[in-house]
Amino acid sequence: MAQQETTNDLLVEPSHPPPVASSQTEVDEATSKMKRKGMKPRSAVWDHFSKFVDGSGTQKGKCNYCYKEFFCDPKKNGTTALRNHMFACIKNPHVMTTRQSQLYLQPSSSIQEGGGSHCGTLNTWNFNQERSRRNLAKMIIVDELPFMFVEGEGFKEFMEVTQPKFRIPSRWTVSRDCYDLYMEERKKLKNYFQNSNQRVCITTDTWTSLQRINYMCITVHYVDDNWTLHKTILNFCPITSHKGDDIGMAVESCLLNWGIKRVFTVTVDNASSNDVAIAYLKKKIVGWGFSILNCKYLHMRCIAHIINLVVVDGLKETNVQ
Repeated sequence: MAQQETTNDLLVEPSHPPPVASSQTEVDEATSKMKRKGMKPRSAVWDHFSKFVDGSGTQKGKCNYCYKEFFCDPKKNGTTALRNHMFACIKNPHVMTTRQSQLYLQPSSSIQEGGGSHCGTLNTWNFNQERSRRNLAKMIIVDELPFMFVEGEGFKEFMEVTQPKFRIPSRWTVSRDCYDLYMEERKKLKNYFQNSNQRVCITTDTWTSLQRINYMCITVHYVDDNWTLHKTILNFCPITSHKGDDIGMAVESCLLNWGIKRVFTVTVDNASSNDVAIAYLKKKIVGWGFSILNCKYLHMRCIAHIINLVVVDGLKETNVQ
């Protein structure tokens, strides 16, 4: 009996702990097994389509109204075909309501002769999601509102009452809309400068922030064909230093980027570095062949800065006495 137990003990394999992998290997394996959490679809087309995968493993979208199927793989197809069908689908009830224009009375502030009442103009209106998003981005820019404004509870409740059809974009979408609007306006202004013979006046100033970063702002003033004065910021950028050569090269690069060569005057303050910058710009503008009297009157000194210096010196004299 003892001999049988000994034989059984010899047949049992000894239990050894599994080899311990290195920490780096475990981290790599855990990282490879982790899957990125899928993002929730943010496109407006998924309010009218259902996403599914067919037998071949291809992602498709089915219209909720006519049940027509489209390829919608995000890397190959996108949602362009779905968006086009969404507006063209005959069975889509939302398209039928948005295509139909509505009448509204636009009030006018003019008063008829003889003390009559105010009169208005009868116009038509229909809801447009893209145009509403564009005007929303313009409101954010003009009123200097934060992008988080569109995600506020008050704004959401206001839009639910005024226009429930409007799909409120996220702050990321609003930031992209603002950038697209900026690029569109920049392109228009750049084409105007390149195709116009108008001379422009430049104003520039530099300062240093609390983080010890040097910034420069360049503003252009010009009169259009309708004799309307315009003031536009061309560039707001960091510069390496407040030296005159660096300022001059930054202004030159900005002018060439916008296609501006017909410069009438450049207004700066009385800093000595600006004298060096103006001397640098005079050589460049004369070389472009669009100068007036070889840029003799190009340098304009800021009158506000001069008055400020006079007041400061006067206060110093008063305190001394």
